[in-house]
Amino acid sequence: MVIFMIKAAVLGATGYAGIELVRLLTNHPEVSIEILGSQSFAGKPISDVYQSFRHILEKECTEVDLDEAAKCDIAFTALPHGASKEVIPALIEKGLKVIDLSGDYRYDDAAVYEEWYGEKHSSPELLKESVYGLPELHRERIKKARLIGNPGCYTTCSILGTAPLLANKIAETKNIIVDAKSGVTGAGRTTSLPYSFCECTENSKAYKVATHRHTSEIEQELSNIAGEPIILSFTPHLIPQKRGILSTIYVNLNRASSTEELVELYKEYYKDEFFVRVKNVGELPETKHVAGSNFVDIGITYDKRLQRAVVVSVIDNIVKGAAGQAVQNMNLLFGLDERTGLNNPGFYL
Repeated sequence: MVIFMIKAAVLGATGYAGIELVRLLTNHPEVSIEILGSQSFAGKPISDVYQSFRHILEKECTEVDLDEAAKCDIAFTALPHGASKEVIPALIEKGLKVIDLSGDYRYDDAAVYEEWYGEKHSSPELLKESVYGLPELHRERIKKARLIGNPGCYTTCSILGTAPLLANKIAETKNIIVDAKSGVTGAGRTTSLPYSFCECTENSKAYKVATHRHTSEIEQELSNIAGEPIILSFTPHLIPQKRGILSTIYVNLNRASSTEELVELYKEYYKDEFFVRVKNVGELPETKHVAGSNFVDIGITYDKRLQRAVVVSVIDNIVKGAAGQAVQNMNLLFGLDERTGLNNPGFYL
């Protein structure tokens, strides 16, 4: 049991995932934020960058200093893909526990990372020991880890929405389809034209069809659950809202079923998971039910004509899909109740 304040460094504190993490850690009863790392805003108080922190947190942002970070117990790296793996080996060497919010340490196999990210992995020896930070699947391994690869947002929503069918061996493993929609914060804090207001409002679009990197994460974890290689179709869409992911997952079944049976199957599978809420028969989740929270809401319908399960899974992409999941993992690493600092309802409005 933790009997001291956990000293935390947040590297990449001023991106959307990073600042959401700072918001959650500010209210965490067992955490002291020691370092707010930001190359872009070094020298500025976080309350100047995000004025919502006035009177709450006035700490100054600094450039990453590994010697200063070494004084902490844990480092969260909310850095761009590729940048994390340049600093994490040094953080590990200095004795810190690390939770990485990028894609750099999510893979079992360096070759898969290199195929999907198009670059060589510089520390494959650490990739071998990192744990995929989805507590609902890897809780016991997470507790013992020193490096966590915090899952992607689309992946969290899609994996948890599909897992019970594969674990119970009633899913056909071919032709699984994931059709997912994300709010614009999923693109990060960027001034890139495609994510500007006029480009996004009153508009919805598919992107990176059949090539999105999260496909490989989803396939990795579902293959581990199924005990055989899974190849699936994943299509992401950008929709005109700030927060939220909704994944509609189509899974053909190997026998006849019913909505009632599938709902009970999901409730049994997730019966001990506080952050997974399975809807009753006839109910489907909505993104506003989870926005601002660490919850995953799942609804299931059986399509009798096609012998197919249609699963709707929703999360807040920057909470359970990033910062909240990182806090949940930190709680496990330090022997805390994993709900600590996260036990709140969503915004709804």
